Amino acid sequence: MADVLPLSADYVVVGAGSAGCAVAARLSEDPGVRVVLLEAGGRDRNPWLHVPIGYAKTMYHPTLSWNLMTEPEPNLDGRRVPWPRGRTLGGSSAINGLLYLRGQPADYDHWRQLGCTGWSFEDVLPFFKRSEDQERGPSELHGTGGPLAVSDMRDRNPLAESFIAAAAELGFPHNPDFNGATQEGAGLYQTTSRNGWRCSAATAYLKPARSRPNLVVVTDAHSTGLLLEGRRAAGVKLVRHGAALTIRAEREVILCGGAIASPQLLMLSGIGPAEHLRSLSIEVVHELPQVGRNLQDHFQARLAYRVNQRASMNTRSRSWWGKALMGAEFALRRTGPLTVSAGTAGLFARVLPGSETPDVQYHFLPFSTGTTMLELHPFPGMTISACQLRPESRGTITLASADPQAKALIHANYLATETDRRCMIEGVKLGRRLAQAAAMARWVEEEISPGAAAASDDEILAWIRCTGGTIYHPSGTCRMGGDAESVVDPELRVRGIEGLRVADASIMPTVVSGNTNAPAIMIGEKCAEMVKASARVRLAA
Repeated sequence: MADVLPLSADYVVVGAGSAGCAVAARLSEDPGVRVVLLEAGGRDRNPWLHVPIGYAKTMYHPTLSWNLMTEPEPNLDGRRVPWPRGRTLGGSSAINGLLYLRGQPADYDHWRQLGCTGWSFEDVLPFFKRSEDQERGPSELHGTGGPLAVSDMRDRNPLAESFIAAAAELGFPHNPDFNGATQEGAGLYQTTSRNGWRCSAATAYLKPARSRPNLVVVTDAHSTGLLLEGRRAAGVKLVRHGAALTIRAEREVILCGGAIASPQLLMLSGIGPAEHLRSLSIEVVHELPQVGRNLQDHFQARLAYRVNQRASMNTRSRSWWGKALMGAEFALRRTGPLTVSAGTAGLFARVLPGSETPDVQYHFLPFSTGTTMLELHPFPGMTISACQLRPESRGTITLASADPQAKALIHANYLATETDRRCMIEGVKLGRRLAQAAAMARWVEEEISPGAAAASDDEILAWIRCTGGTIYHPSGTCRMGGDAESVVDPELRVRGIEGLRVADASIMPTVVSGNTNAPAIMIGEKCAEMVKASARVRLAA
């Protein structure tokens, strides 16, 4: 797995994120093929990339994150919303909140109804199980022995337990497994961690494969475009240490850059909406109007409370002594606050009339912060985040210029529909009822945000517009479908271009009802299997 760029490979995978690591590792299981994985970021050597709570240190890191921003959002008072994305081995799985969620079976059955043959829940479940090393053991819905460690929460905070009890008071069932038979209810999340350490896609897939001579992982390699020969992807252009380089792909190029970088690279290569490309003087190689369209993201609003419970991480982190104790607990037992993910307890609930499955997800955190995760409040606090699961709003990714180094323009278009606005308002109101239930009210001293000023629905919506933001799940911009207008077909092949596939969250026709890391890894697993099947067909011919 030497970090030296060869002249060619059978498969060139662009992006060492959740899906890319899975694709590269699975393809390199065949010693007869050569696989090169290109990553714009560096190696995952920073220690905070491996400690679960490290996302608070890395999410906005100057080199470990792309630190993207949306354009001014028309429905959020013109605010630009930060969009951190991972820029290191493991991609966003190295800086995310570690939650292991697949979404609802109905999400994938809906994909199948949209023409994505082979993507029903029955079809994708084997790939979820193949990827998984479930701490609780194998079952009909879970697997063991896979690369991705899935573990129970190691920090049993009393505030989180009270959140689950509050949900029960409001009539929600206890749910010990959000990836089980049903998603609805309250319980503790499971995380992508092993023995208290983060298990990113790089840890899960690349680390075990590092001794394979047929897998080359090249870091600090910023892909700038596709090498196209007619309507065939023959390789990838990149810049590394200031030098412009090219690597040829003898069989296929597989884009795994995510919902921003994958459509960006297609458009830079002349594949996308013709009018937009011509406006930037980019030669149109193949018109695909839907590239960069269909952008979806989960939107959240975070309720913050002052509490009288010393179990709040705010209290424990205020002194050097408290930090030392937390560090010692992690060092000696791999437990405590340093193992906390971006949500310890959760609730999946229905807040809109007519919703047959949960439409809102709650992340409970035993700490509270300002607008970002960078600084805790100076008083004991907790957070209840309400997140809409199936937004109707659609945005776009477009190019700022033909310069590959320029960041893409992100138009998330949050809260563009009445359904989305109503769902968020009702989600906030349910979050407040949870905080007011007896199990939680005994700890709560004051609602800090939004506070008493947000009483009516209009006032709540105004607060949501002023403070709400991403929960870091962009998807949909290289939409998969059975129709001619989709960007990729159900085999993830880019329509009209030979030797090119996309495998990441950008191919989702609709965003799944939950966190997107596990589904992205599943997409990588399934893509690798389809690529292998295509190779077998070629050999047989």
